[in-house]
Amino acid sequence: MTQPPPLPPQEPQPPQAPPPRAQQAADRARQHVTEQTRTYPCGSCGAPLAFSPERQDLSCRSCGRAYPIELDPSATVVKHDLQTAMASIASGAVGLASVGGDEHEVVCQSCGGRTVFNGSLTATRCPYCATPIQRDDIQDSPERFALDAIVPLRVGEPQAREAIEKWINSRWFAPREFKKYRTLGSFTSVYLSYYSYDADTTTGYHGQRGDTYTVTVGSGDNRRTETRIRWRPASGVVRNTIRDLPELSNTGMDGGRIRELEPWPIQTAVPYSPEFVAGHLSRTYDRDPEDVFAREARPRIDSQIETTIRRDIGGDHQRISSKNTTYGLLQFMYLLLPMWLLTVNYDGKPFQVFVNGLTGEVQGERPWSKVKIAAAVIAALIVICVVAYLIWGRQ
Repeated sequence: MTQPPPLPPQEPQPPQAPPPRAQQAADRARQHVTEQTRTYPCGSCGAPLAFSPERQDLSCRSCGRAYPIELDPSATVVKHDLQTAMASIASGAVGLASVGGDEHEVVCQSCGGRTVFNGSLTATRCPYCATPIQRDDIQDSPERFALDAIVPLRVGEPQAREAIEKWINSRWFAPREFKKYRTLGSFTSVYLSYYSYDADTTTGYHGQRGDTYTVTVGSGDNRRTETRIRWRPASGVVRNTIRDLPELSNTGMDGGRIRELEPWPIQTAVPYSPEFVAGHLSRTYDRDPEDVFAREARPRIDSQIETTIRRDIGGDHQRISSKNTTYGLLQFMYLLLPMWLLTVNYDGKPFQVFVNGLTGEVQGERPWSKVKIAAAVIAALIVICVVAYLIWGRQ
């Protein structure tokens, strides 16, 4: 019987490389194509995972299992030329498409409940089962700028609540009802959208330098010393280097209070990964980088330039009659910054209090209690009257 020819020797196959870390993160998320959303179920028990600020990982509150977030070491934070971005906005290639004020309803893939995304909200929790849900159609839209980076949340809810309570309790004249924020208000973690600007400027200026001097004038009883200013022309060229200037790109927030949370450690930002947002609210931008630069960043840069000019002029007083600034570098980065937001509706008006999600610093607005203020005024008047009576009695 004829034997079949022997099989050729098999060449050893090289071991397969593990998938990239970015792919591992994508595999961990459950993509819901029909709803254009993603969730993060636990691989052990199926419960939703959420990013833990304290542990810096994805954690399951049900079974306690944790999943590390491993970023691709070759990934870098990218910055963009603002002029190129402005051209893209002018051509309509990117901008604010598909968000402005609309509502988007999705079906939760865990419980079947319906969740509504309003406006620029891109990540939330299902109100029925608390499953973190992220919209993919906004962040992946070719008509919008892609996220470049994120500074992950580091202040957990217990620390944030402690900071809020300490801040509220120190507001002596806040209404008693306002201090019951646990039942009156909404307290949640949120990532807000920011642009971080870099600029190298060269400014030529003309102005005057003023030096003070004193002279003695008059005679006799009218003899006195007067301070005068001696002015002389001044001109020159100054250069400014601005790095990581953060500007909020969301609307509906108290921008002045939020700015008081600065400085932000922009240099610690890492390439954006949606895992950092799991379990927390997140908003995409409401304003484009051109508008934010013109209205917010440019005035702050001009203020820094003016300070540099005055320092260059020197003297006791400075006058700036003209200046001309050119930009050798002007670029931006689109990123998310974390904070905790308390919103309390009191007497028909919303009051917002913000906690820096990295340092725990608190800034916000509070109402004033008319009753407490009136009581304090009456108490002060009583003290004044008693003191006046005692003084009058001694005299």
